[in-house]
Amino acid sequence: MEELILSILVRNSSGVLTRVSSLFSRRGYNIDSLTVGPTNNPEISRMTVVAKGDTRILEQIEKQVKKLEDVLEVFALRRGQSVYRELVLIKVEAGKDERADIVSIVDIFRARIVDVSPDSLIIEVTGDHSKINGLLAMLDGFNVVEIVRTGVAGIQRGLSDFEIDK
Repeated sequence: MEELILSILVRNSSGVLTRVSSLFSRRGYNIDSLTVGPTNNPEISRMTVVAKGDTRILEQIEKQVKKLEDVLEVFALRRGQSVYRELVLIKVEAGKDERADIVSIVDIFRARIVDVSPDSLIIEVTGDHSKINGLLAMLDGFNVVEIVRTGVAGIQRGLSDFEIDK
């Protein structure tokens, strides 16, 4: 299965998120990750959508998203030509005996401990899939109580990215 990461510029209007996500559900496509936020132009938002499937399905997704009324531009973010990041918060049970080991792991992955309580730590990590999955694998021996993921945000490298008239 291949992964497709689309950067979609849309009009910042009511219902646009519903229209884009409905396209996926109507066609039976799954969204692995979806992030949305305004751009430097308050009238335009950027969606980053991650989906998996075979080549034919991914091509169909891209073509059908481009046809939507509120969609201004669609770009597939290719590995090596784009930068991807995701923010993850991880709550780990941590008594006095486990804290030093967890702190060492967090330091290795250049993550941060953002909250400490008597029985747990909350770790913040930002990075690509491999960094996040590596940290989660190293925490496998500990009791991970909760994980919150923002979803992937991505942008093309260099000035080759698009610009919509303001």
